[in-house]
Amino acid sequence: MIPEVWAPKAQRVELVTGEERTALDAAGDGWWRGSAPLAAGTRYSYSVDGRGPFPDPRSLRQPDGVHEASAVWDASEHEWRDGRWTGRQLPGGVIYELHIGTFTPEGTLDSAIDRLDHLVELGIDFVEVLPVNAFNGTHNWGYDGVLWYAVQETYGGPAAYQRFVDACHERGLAVVQDVVYNHLGPSGNYLPEFGPYLHDASANTWGLSVNLDEEAVRRFIVDNALMWFRDFHVDALRLDAVHALVDTSSKHILQQLAEETDALSAHLGRPLTLIAESDMNDPKLILPREAGGYGLTAQWSDDYHHSVHVAVSGETTGYYEDFASLGALAKTATKGFFHDGSYSSFREREHGHPIPPEVPVWRLVTFAQDHDQIGNRATGDRLSQNLDEHQLGIAAVLCLAAPGTPMLFMGEEWAASTPWQFFTSHPEPELGKATAEGRIAEFEKMGWDPEVVPDPQDPETFTRSKLDWDELRDGAHGRLLDLHRELIRLRKAEPALTDPSFASLSAEFSDEERWFRLDRGPVSILVAFGEERDFPVGGELLLATAAGVTTDAGRTTVPARTAAIVRRA
Repeated sequence: MIPEVWAPKAQRVELVTGEERTALDAAGDGWWRGSAPLAAGTRYSYSVDGRGPFPDPRSLRQPDGVHEASAVWDASEHEWRDGRWTGRQLPGGVIYELHIGTFTPEGTLDSAIDRLDHLVELGIDFVEVLPVNAFNGTHNWGYDGVLWYAVQETYGGPAAYQRFVDACHERGLAVVQDVVYNHLGPSGNYLPEFGPYLHDASANTWGLSVNLDEEAVRRFIVDNALMWFRDFHVDALRLDAVHALVDTSSKHILQQLAEETDALSAHLGRPLTLIAESDMNDPKLILPREAGGYGLTAQWSDDYHHSVHVAVSGETTGYYEDFASLGALAKTATKGFFHDGSYSSFREREHGHPIPPEVPVWRLVTFAQDHDQIGNRATGDRLSQNLDEHQLGIAAVLCLAAPGTPMLFMGEEWAASTPWQFFTSHPEPELGKATAEGRIAEFEKMGWDPEVVPDPQDPETFTRSKLDWDELRDGAHGRLLDLHRELIRLRKAEPALTDPSFASLSAEFSDEERWFRLDRGPVSILVAFGEERDFPVGGELLLATAAGVTTDAGRTTVPARTAAIVRRA
């Protein structure tokens, strides 16, 4: 590796290896470059105008943590076994979101490999991994990363990540990597020491905005995205909170990412996917570039989550208030967004834009639970900790049989009893205290009791969030696992359940009697949230969440708190 670093305002940059310091040469456009390559494994860092030394902003490995020297690591040394892997398209797929640190007791990439066969048997197509880029401390969600090119050492480092992707591809599983380009973590962020990576004039919830006015910073982001695809054989990226990207340039960074990803996809000969998390409810993200969009593959629909959550739980506090009626479920199921220009009481303004009907419905990633919607609750409680087996069965149907590309959160398939809480391991006491206080303030706005909020810095908060694989087959856990497996099998067997057209969708509901019907072409999803319901639908019963569903040529009777899927006669 030839040492090089961008430091546009520096007068002198030195490469530091042990006790030795070597001046780098100015190479133009703010770059500084050395003349001799560094051998694999060499520890190195940079001193800028006498400050530091600091880790390499593009470091591929941080064996001693984000405050220490970087280590030279060669991605090409891995002998890939996925030569026959041709990739996987998102349409028709099912995503499974997991966090490496809590997916297994060991909390490593290698131990996660041992659980991949479970996902194959479940019917999963895409494994989505929460951020793994290097952060300070031993554990957190991953959204406090400060070195975007390095894989967290406590997870196993970059070599383990390559083994994980290889193992996924060997089993036919595509890999989605969650990446964070909208902010950096609070500890170990040395980028400002090198140059104007951050924008002093704008900030978001997590700190100063990334400076997208600088071409070198844009390349820092785009090159990182391409690295995951090229050097780690990743199949898709989930782009965190793209609404926090402040970009006033003629070509938005998201469009630039889409264009360069498409170009690399053509070169590699396999599909590469970009999925945005966005709070904007703006279809521009997924519209093709010729139609004025950014050309991303898909985006999350939080509105669908909110409508399902309220329908099965009855909770209507905070941002759930607008989703109290089953009409919200009907709208999000057939139109994609609930707030598509309507008034949002939580935001206190009109919000969102309608999705053009020609957009394929699979471009929306939909879910009944995810890391945010569980972990950002006061106690990190899952639906399984508040609902019974009947209600959880309904949630499974609304997740896996409804429109969109469905996503499960780890353990959801067996109604895991473990919570998934907000946990951190900031070594700095003052930072840990500020983090805990900030969480309490957020929960007060949602109407939750701050007294029940667990301390993010307590190691037990992390430990209790780990999945308990021993409960996988016990009683209701086993029955719900079988239900999820059967739902995924049915989704893949029944063409109507992956029909991409909004035009094939229609819905009816009653708030008073608490029932819901969604038609997907010739297939109907029937839900009796309350009492037993006779639906004027007849045909073949494809699936039911409980016993007692009867159907004939013109009627289907669904018992109380039950969902059924029927192919109409």
